[in-house]
Formats: sequence, structure tokens, C-alpha cells
Amino acid sequence: MKIAIGCDEAAYSLKIVLKEHLEAKGYEVDDFGAEKGEVVLYPDVAYKVADAVAQGKYERAVLVCGTGIGMCICANKVPGVRAAVCHDQFSAQRSRMSNNAQIICMGERVIGTELAKALLDTWLDSDYSEKSRSQPKVMRINELEQDHIKAAK
Repeated sequence: MKIAIGCDEAAYSLKIVLKEHLEAKGYEVDDFGAEKGEVVLYPDVAYKVADAVAQGKYERAVLVCGTGIGMCICANKVPGVRAAVCHDQFSAQRSRMSNNAQIICMGERVIGTELAKALLDTWLDSDYSEKSRSQPKVMRINELEQDHIKAAK
């Protein structure tokens, strides 16, 4: 599985830890920045990563910033993307199993590196099933998104 990863300057250290963790597990990881010492606007990184996910270039992605919130808000602006802020294992699991989230967002200022690695593992090990009770809800999210796109034209 190819995974995209991105951060702003507030989460560079966490991005490196998670990238190395993923690579050690055999994942192919493409880094969308920021680079060490680079100051970026997190919406720019989040949009690039989310757009690549929406285009099908990546099955999953990881976005990290100070809290994870800003990255998540921006990623969810891209049609076809479901991103979730996860700072506990239950949220990480349910973001996949109940919501089919393709992007996990975390905050370096909120959680430590070991918890972040554990959350990432939980998230990657959790799968969405179209036979789940959540399928009608996820389908409704997609319908509402499409309604909004049509209304905006």
C-alpha cells in the first residue's frame, strides 16, 4: 500500500517518526513536506495530500500538524475525502470501520510519538466493510457531498 504523508512545521518531528515507522513496516511512503526548518501553510500541504487521495494515487494518508484539527478541516474540503482527527485508539479504529476515513490526522502537540505509532497501526489494521451497519451513513455522506457540488455549479 502506498501512503502519503504531510505536515507543517509544528509537526515535522512527528512526521519523521511516523514515516520511518511506516517504512519499517514495509509501506511505500511519499512525503509531501514540510521539510526541516520550512514554514508552510498547513492548508497547502493538506490539500495536496487530500487531492492525491481523491485522485486514487494513494489508498491512505497521514497528516500531522500541531493539533491535527486544521489539517483535518482542510482535507475534508476535497470532494471524495474523509479525514478524521484521532488521538485515541477507539477513534482511530472507528474512523476506518464506521466512516471509511482515508486520512488520519494527528497533532504533535497533543500526543506522544509512541501513541501516534500505535494509533497509526490500529488505523491501518482496521478495515471498512460495505456490509457494515455504517454503509448507509457513509453513502449518505457521499450523496450530500454530491448534492453540494451540484448546487455549487
